[in-house]
Amino acid sequence: MNNTYESLKVTFDNLKTKEDFCVNGECDSDESVNLIDYPTYTDALYALLIAPVNSGIYISRLDLKEIALEAGESMSIHPRKRMFEMLMKYAVSKDTMIITLDAIEAHMDGKIAIYEELSEAFPASKHIFDEYISKANKTIASFTSILKEYF
Repeated sequence: MNNTYESLKVTFDNLKTKEDFCVNGECDSDESVNLIDYPTYTDALYALLIAPVNSGIYISRLDLKEIALEAGESMSIHPRKRMFEMLMKYAVSKDTMIITLDAIEAHMDGKIAIYEELSEAFPASKHIFDEYISKANKTIASFTSILKEYF
């Protein structure tokens, strides 16, 4: 009984010092979305790119339309998942995927610039924007592995 109490006390002390506990993205993590866990590469890329919790950037339907136009494809407004699927149907070859990922990267770079501007304007919120910027840069860095894995 005493051993259990000591174990709980150590665990609690670790929680108080945050050695064993991270609150909502406060701890740095090298974890990334495992693309192998999804049935298709479209689903894997959707989980990686479209979820702001993973990519650090919110990509709206209008953003997807602009990304598609920049990549050389025209599309109408649909639900985000459907628009992303349509974009991935365009990017079936390595060359078109490179063009598409370049367009996504340019879009993400634009959002990063906005985050940096906001963090300068509101220094108390800088740590929040820095987290999103870090996630966005990790996502952009993963584009090379996406090309290697799927093409």
